[in-house]
Amino acid sequence: MSAPHAAPHDGTQTAAQDVVEEIVPMMPIVLPIVGAVLMFLLAFIAVTVA
Repeated sequence: MSAPHAAPHDGTQTAAQDVVEEIVPMMPIVLPIVGAVLMFLLAFIAVTVA
C-alpha cells in the first residue's frame, strides 16, 4: 500500500529559483564589498607572512 503523501508536488523547485532571483539584484552592492574584504584579508596575510 502506497502512502498518499510520499512525493508532494507543491512546487519546491520554484522556491530555489525565487531565492536566486532575489539575490541577483543585490550583486552590484555585494560583489565590491566582498572584493574589498578579500583584498584586505589577502593584504593582512601578506604582511603577516612577510
